[in-house]
Amino acid sequence: MPTDPRPDQVTVPAVSPPVEVAAVGETMVVLCPAPGEPLEHAERVAVSVGGAESNVAGYLARLGHRAAWVSRVGDDPFGRAVVRHVAAAGVRVDQVSVDPGAPTGMYVKDPGPDGTAVHYYRAGSAASRMDPGTLAAPGLAGARVLHLSGITPALSASCRALVEHAVTNRPLVGALVSFDINHRARLWPAEQAAPVLRDLADRCDLVFVGQDEAETLWGSADPMAVRQLLPGPETVVVKDGAVGATALCRDAEPIFVPAPRVTVVEPVGAGDAFAAGYLAGLLRGLDPVRRLRLGHLVAAQALTSSGDNAPVPPWAWFERLLAASADAWSPLDLTGTRATT
Repeated sequence: MPTDPRPDQVTVPAVSPPVEVAAVGETMVVLCPAPGEPLEHAERVAVSVGGAESNVAGYLARLGHRAAWVSRVGDDPFGRAVVRHVAAAGVRVDQVSVDPGAPTGMYVKDPGPDGTAVHYYRAGSAASRMDPGTLAAPGLAGARVLHLSGITPALSASCRALVEHAVTNRPLVGALVSFDINHRARLWPAEQAAPVLRDLADRCDLVFVGQDEAETLWGSADPMAVRQLLPGPETVVVKDGAVGATALCRDAEPIFVPAPRVTVVEPVGAGDAFAAGYLAGLLRGLDPVRRLRLGHLVAAQALTSSGDNAPVPPWAWFERLLAASADAWSPLDLTGTRATT
């Protein structure tokens, strides 16, 4: 007759701590020819990975936070490459499902004399099949932040239902809902996107929007006009490129923090980096000024890198600049410096 094991013989399964941030959205394979080489003449292309929400998760992981990317990929080599790439940044990918009946999304860059055009191949992708059930995974319980973007509701009716469910029914109990407007004109024109994005954003807790986006979508000429359009969130952060960013918190005066000067190598991904920095500041309990500063500092890493997800410096580097006086911060110039070295 078997006997019960002694306490020192019992193996207790390891329990992973809950994620702090769950970032939901599509990440795609990116094909890019050599710089300046038009796609139609290219004989070789570089393969990389890009996605707004996984970018945010990647920066948060590099800043020391437990971040999960929640999505869907195809049962194909591209899907496996995407998952491997995101996981390599330290992001949890156990909430990514594999769809055997749909491909992983893709976009292709086409450099030209007037800039780089982008061609999407994401219609009918695996990620476009996400739906409200995506947020039912038990592994997301306990997340402090649910991060979404305006890209997801443009992918399909089921993806829009997912975002509606997230902001209305709040399936991740207790999680702050963060929403980056991230309007993509190639996915839906401004006249179609504007009312949908305004409605979704107004039901969130924290909203990020570029001043240029707000003007395109809603004709809002300044941060206060944006805030009037979005009275619902606790905080609206309006980003104005190299000028700076303004946090408009409910029942408080607007807070503006200028952006440090940098040498821009590639602007792609800077908005995602800013959102990650701000969210990291929120998770660490920083005040609104330091949250904006951290957003700027992480964005500076993206701006000075050619990749979508740049490395970040040690936390001590951030701490030193976060503690700077307003007079020392205002003329801050990171031009020619490499904070990661």
